Amino acid sequence: MRKAHKRITDFALILDLLNRCPVGRLGTVGRDGWPNVKPLNFVWHEGRIYFHCALEGEKLDDIRHDDRACFEVDLPIAYVKGGPDNPCRAEYLYRSVILRGRAQLVEAEREKALALDCLMRKYQPEGGYGSYAPEKLAITGVVRLEVEEIVGKEELGKGELRERALAALAAGTPLPVVLE
Repeated sequence: MRKAHKRITDFALILDLLNRCPVGRLGTVGRDGWPNVKPLNFVWHEGRIYFHCALEGEKLDDIRHDDRACFEVDLPIAYVKGGPDNPCRAEYLYRSVILRGRAQLVEAEREKALALDCLMRKYQPEGGYGSYAPEKLAITGVVRLEVEEIVGKEELGKGELRERALAALAAGTPLPVVLE
């Protein structure tokens, strides 16, 4: 990372982002050599990213071609307005995480069920979703990203802006907020 002062070094902040962000973006390399990015629901569990998908399609075609993958999540915290005298002041304050690793389709029924249960707990924490019948597991794709590298980055502004952004995060204010 070029600007070391923007690196998130507290792993608890990285875990918070992975658990809090509802959408991540999977980056793969297609057979044609072009990168592909797909937004998707995901869950972080025991050092891995899991997501579900169809058993056929572009994501799996790419993973079967080249299992190297990148995954990104970000949390917009605040938008800082530019003004008539300084439009360049406009900026987003954020935290983000980029992971790199190897992706593969999960074959074991037990791991598939675990991953789907983790996904449901994340997106439907109140429960009520039942169990997974073997015939449903058989037609559901689950991909595991074995994480090899994690880098967190943040831009929280300076001085008063930083204090206001951190206060919004601590207060649980709906994000992003607008700062002037």
